[in-house]
Amino acid sequence: MRVYLVQHGLAKETREDATRPLSAQGYEDVTCTAKFLSLFEKPTPVRILHSDKLRAEQTASIFSKAWGGLNCEQALELGPNDDPSTWSAHLASMNNDVMLVGHLPYMQRLAGLLVCGDPQREAIHFRNGGVVCLERRESGWSILWQTNPSLLYGE
Repeated sequence: MRVYLVQHGLAKETREDATRPLSAQGYEDVTCTAKFLSLFEKPTPVRILHSDKLRAEQTASIFSKAWGGLNCEQALELGPNDDPSTWSAHLASMNNDVMLVGHLPYMQRLAGLLVCGDPQREAIHFRNGGVVCLERRESGWSILWQTNPSLLYGE
């Protein structure tokens, strides 16, 4: 089983828009990453789950469209400060590939818990609009790959 951990794209500042939707740069970054992955990552996740924040929903929607309209829905416990052990337990009981779209520090802590057994450990450095692919093996979770927008067109 694979899990794709995604930090939402770059969002507008609160002073610009209190709902913090994706900025123009965030939309472009996520679109580039999603299109790239749609060309090379097969099979695709079965569904995409995102937090209740607008920027996460928009990011998830872009990935859904790039992969031909995958099921995309809001899920609980993916907020910036939620406890990563909840999703660690959910993932342990799942068999189908899934994409989780959320925020920092949550994604950082979930990756640390899955890969290192320690949510305080930085197993991987996340970037806005980037994706980390983990695979569950007999010995636990392993990092398969990571990509982010700067790899596709520079900083």
